Amino acid sequence: MRNTLFTIGHSTHTLEYFVSLLTKHGIQAVSDVRSVPYSQYNPQFNREPLMQRLRAADIEYVFLGKELGARSENRACYVDGKVDYNYLAEEPAFVNGLRRLRKGIENFRVALMCAERDPLTCHRTILVCRELRSSDLEIEHILADGTVETNVAAEKRLMSMMNFRPDMFHSERDCIEQAYEKQANSIAYTITARNPDPQHRDLPDEDLHNRLHQ
Repeated sequence: MRNTLFTIGHSTHTLEYFVSLLTKHGIQAVSDVRSVPYSQYNPQFNREPLMQRLRAADIEYVFLGKELGARSENRACYVDGKVDYNYLAEEPAFVNGLRRLRKGIENFRVALMCAERDPLTCHRTILVCRELRSSDLEIEHILADGTVETNVAAEKRLMSMMNFRPDMFHSERDCIEQAYEKQANSIAYTITARNPDPQHRDLPDEDLHNRLHQ
């Protein structure tokens, strides 16, 4: 029997609409993988009001941003000031976060939550789901209109978006992995003079940061 993991981006939704998306898909627990669980532009998704609203809907909230966030306090995970997802994925905290998540999926319908509307512009897919992929796990992305995109379909969309196409030298799987690498480099968090601290709560939203750096 295959377990299922969902993902969702809070985007600019109202809390009520966001909760309606979760209840539509029977989500029992939200795993928040934002490195900093606060939103400068959408404060309704700050951790405290979000937890309160989820609790009212009988949905559990678990913060895994320390383990599975896109930013790292370990400077060894940065190359030229930018997070390298391959290094980040090897961090003991990240590995432990995946372990906790897999265990949770066995007992609850869990949705990974981050900021980005499109799963392909968010580390929840490009980093976390990439590392979680397995034959016994189904991954489904809840989109803003309430429909679902499977991770298989998302990977093919990613391959097309990154302009990779199979040929006699490269299989579809090769192209998908290359697309992951290219997109990871595009969206990875970058330390700048304005944003020197990866854990500062007043940093711009990841959603905005990614749009500025694509």
